[in-house]
Amino acid sequence: MHHRQKLCDKLRSSFLRKWWFVILVALVLIIIGAIVTVFFTSWVNMFIDKEIVLRNGSQTFGWWRKPPVNPVISIYVYNVTNAQEFLNEGKKPVLDELGPYVYRETWEKVNLTINDNHTITFNQRKVFEFDPDLSNGDIDDMVVVPNIPMLSATSQSKHAARFLRLAMASIMDILKIKPFVEVTVGQLLWGYEDPLLKLAKDVVPKEQKLPYEEFGLMYGKNGTAADIVTVFTGGHDITQFGLIDKFNGHTHLPHWKTDACNRLNGSDGSIFPPHITPDTTLYVYEKDLCRLLPLRFLREVETAGGVQGYRFTPPKDVFADVERNPDNDCFCPAGPPCSPNGLFNISLCQFDSPIMLSFPHFYLADPKLREAVEGISEPDPEKHMLYIDVQPQMGVALGARARIQLNLAVSQVVDIKQVATFPDIVFPIMWFEDGIDKLPEEVTDLLSLATNAPPIARAVISYALFAIGVILLIIAVSCLVRSSGRQETLNLEGTSHYVKPEKKPTSTASHIDATNGHTNGKGKTIETLNPAFVGGPENGVTNP
Repeated sequence: MHHRQKLCDKLRSSFLRKWWFVILVALVLIIIGAIVTVFFTSWVNMFIDKEIVLRNGSQTFGWWRKPPVNPVISIYVYNVTNAQEFLNEGKKPVLDELGPYVYRETWEKVNLTINDNHTITFNQRKVFEFDPDLSNGDIDDMVVVPNIPMLSATSQSKHAARFLRLAMASIMDILKIKPFVEVTVGQLLWGYEDPLLKLAKDVVPKEQKLPYEEFGLMYGKNGTAADIVTVFTGGHDITQFGLIDKFNGHTHLPHWKTDACNRLNGSDGSIFPPHITPDTTLYVYEKDLCRLLPLRFLREVETAGGVQGYRFTPPKDVFADVERNPDNDCFCPAGPPCSPNGLFNISLCQFDSPIMLSFPHFYLADPKLREAVEGISEPDPEKHMLYIDVQPQMGVALGARARIQLNLAVSQVVDIKQVATFPDIVFPIMWFEDGIDKLPEEVTDLLSLATNAPPIARAVISYALFAIGVILLIIAVSCLVRSSGRQETLNLEGTSHYVKPEKKPTSTASHIDATNGHTNGKGKTIETLNPAFVGGPENGVTNP
């Protein structure tokens, strides 16, 4: 009996230890679930940071070096239809917007050098191929446009000595240079021989010569650029991923008033540092912009491949005048007066040519600029706004529309007869839309996975751990409660055992054995209480 009790106690103790262990496992699962809920996103971000670093052999590096995209640039040219009436009669210039003239582009980074300080140096190669099927017109179309080299020279001479202006007028008369030229679209874009540039090549000192012999709005851009660009790989600091370290050996531009406005550490527009939020301000640097262009969150978007992204666009006051945006004062080193509202003066990085940038159709600019000419419709944000769509986790550009208009700020110079009747005017020349519609399926699949998989995995793992932990905890606690109840019942039953009754003392010392029929002193027959004795009439024992 004693050994059986010890065995029961031992089994009961083992049973209790087992369920306490289950409770411990359940609590561990719940704690791990809580840790996953809190830290899973950080773990995913750490993994992304490690994988997207630009290093030779990685998939990200291959996509960055030779983007698997099919960008196109659509060019619209403003053809002047009343050049003579404008010059002779002072009428408003009437413009006819021709195009689009569409070119397919191929991008590649060449001459790569991976540096020890987590940077890569390269040259950008862009090849343009005209696509007549997508175009509305041909590159052989004739257009009449302002003579940019001539009008740039006359505008620059406005504050020079009078005899220099008269000499310039004589030279232009001899060379038969006029304020407007008639050229093909192809010549306007890629270059034509200009008499003034040819003359400058022979008479201008070597250190002041222009780096080209022909004039074209996109002259020298078809092929490998001479500019040497160095960008950060993100290996040392992921917040610098893809940003420019140096451009032609410089970390800052030399043109503007402050270091903040001269800085170059922006993106080329294809990749950005990861983990972008709606509060992030992106910066893009393009040589032709002559500055960093800030981009701010506009709205969430979804691409054709189902990838969620953020749309970023320049703030509405990015090209505002100083009165509307005092921060733009640093971009006006020679002012006042500074650029009109909605225009950005890039003459300092365009060999002093009075070139001003704006958004197409003078979007976000002073309406008077558009009203000074005829033939330009009111701006439409959907058609004329610049934007970039970015996948926020990895910082990859999903699509873009870089839309910029090129304008010539012409100043009247009365001493030069060829432009004596040319008023002060901002003359629109052309605008372009450089864009990417979609990424290849292999890229969108990866981006979609990076966007959608982590939240789902986090939820599934967290809920599974929580659910298993809670279920095990409930089962273990229930079993322990039932076991405790059974133990209490057993203890109560064990205390209710048989108690042997006490013998009453006899009144006399004489006793008789029941089996022998002895009687006590009172003549009564005595029945013994011996448990082994089985009483009954058959044994010859009678009750009194």
